[in-house]
Amino acid sequence: MSGTRIQSTGKTTLITDSHGAVTLTTPIRFKRRSGRKLVTLPEERKDPRPWDKAITPLQVALARAHRWSAFLASGEAETLRDIAAKNGVDNSYVSRILNLTLLPPDIVEAILDDALPNHITLFDLAVDPPLLWKEQRERVQTSMSKNCCTTGDQSERSPF
Repeated sequence: MSGTRIQSTGKTTLITDSHGAVTLTTPIRFKRRSGRKLVTLPEERKDPRPWDKAITPLQVALARAHRWSAFLASGEAETLRDIAAKNGVDNSYVSRILNLTLLPPDIVEAILDDALPNHITLFDLAVDPPLLWKEQRERVQTSMSKNCCTTGDQSERSPF
């Protein structure tokens, strides 16, 4: 015996056919997280599991943006080139990532809560963002409505 356990939090059904074959059905949901497919259990589960709290690439980028912004504000780095050299990345990447510090609080909260739809990428938020928060919100909502209409998925609603 391999010691593998299957734990169910949803209602599991067991069906046995006339030939003795057994079918076990457990409700699951597939969720795309940063381009990867992730199996998640029904919302009934109350205790969080460590793997459900994985940090998303958008959250990592947001943390980097604020850390690099603090480096500039404190004088620890004088230019974007200094930051790029210290982190082994390109100057343009640093510039794009720093744009995330200009996002409105509700979009930042949606990133931290992992409430943005999966099709909204770092590119959508960090490359050439509008200066006004209202326009940034409109850009995100437009991106959400385009995906909703092209995929037919009406379940993705705006988190803000």
